[in-house]
Amino acid sequence: MSNTDIEIVVEDPTAPEADSPAVTSVRAVDVIVSLLLLALALILGYDNWRTGAGWESTGPQAGYFPFYLSVILAGASLYGLVAAFLSRKEATEVFVTRAQLRRVMAVFVPTLLFCLAMQFLGLYVASFLLIAGFMRMVGKIALWKSLLTAFVFTAVMFVTFDVAFDVIMPKGPLEAALGR
Repeated sequence: MSNTDIEIVVEDPTAPEADSPAVTSVRAVDVIVSLLLLALALILGYDNWRTGAGWESTGPQAGYFPFYLSVILAGASLYGLVAAFLSRKEATEVFVTRAQLRRVMAVFVPTLLFCLAMQFLGLYVASFLLIAGFMRMVGKIALWKSLLTAFVFTAVMFVTFDVAFDVIMPKGPLEAALGR
């Protein structure tokens, strides 16, 4: 028996269920993204037209190139809308199932909370909480390992950015209490 005949199958016990119900189709996502990009193009186009999208004796006005880039973005968005409505395959193709969306949200929500917490707690405390939380909740790693890893990573990040390179990072009340 040659090595090419051997097949290794690895089962992922945390993989989403194959029979999970669909949340949305590819067509719906294409239409929503195209509409959002079209709205962005219209806002940018208007703002750059208001700023000045013409040509003066000294050259282009401040909004000249951004205005035409927004026109190109609007055209691409309209093309995406037409393509989405003409495609029959995308209407039935599943974009994401409920189980897949749950896994994505398990990463997205803590990351969003990290961004919000960073505004009030500073980068280092928020990073500590994010790392420890991810390791404990998502990775199912022992609490002491999660806390130790988060502390070591945050300490290395602090020494690297704040001490060695003297980079200004968002600070919170803990850094202020420590005099940094």
